[in-house]
Amino acid sequence: MDISFKAGNEKFNYRVCAVILHAGKILAMHDERSPYFYLPGGRVKLGETAEEAVLREVREELRITAKIDRPLWLNQGFFKEDVDGLQYHEICIYFLMDIADTDLLSKGEKFFLPEGKHRHTFEWLQWERLEDEYFYPVFIKKEIFHLPEVFTIRAEYE
Repeated sequence: MDISFKAGNEKFNYRVCAVILHAGKILAMHDERSPYFYLPGGRVKLGETAEEAVLREVREELRITAKIDRPLWLNQGFFKEDVDGLQYHEICIYFLMDIADTDLLSKGEKFFLPEGKHRHTFEWLQWERLEDEYFYPVFIKKEIFHLPEVFTIRAEYE
């Protein structure tokens, strides 16, 4: 059971997201329902750790077995979702992922994977491009440029 509940026109989510970096780019996704880019990830299940959840979501969405490098951000967000029109209160933990032992980079700059009844489009976005893109969560558009250099150098060689 996902740690998520709806009360009237409000919804609470406990989520995790994978921050996957390579060569000055971040892996983002969208599907036919959402007009914006977002990061791979999903809801944490009851009894599941955040670490277990992000690894599961990466396996399900990207079909790879990545490793967690470290947690990057904890964000509490309040927003109105464009897709369902609900007011959200969301807690999300963002993890920097290690993809060195995967075939993710061989999938190309833009690739598609089906997920249930939806087709996800994944795209490597240049960090500078985030400023002009419809991208959630908005805080990443600025915070990505404040990552310690060691994270970005390590991601270059994955």
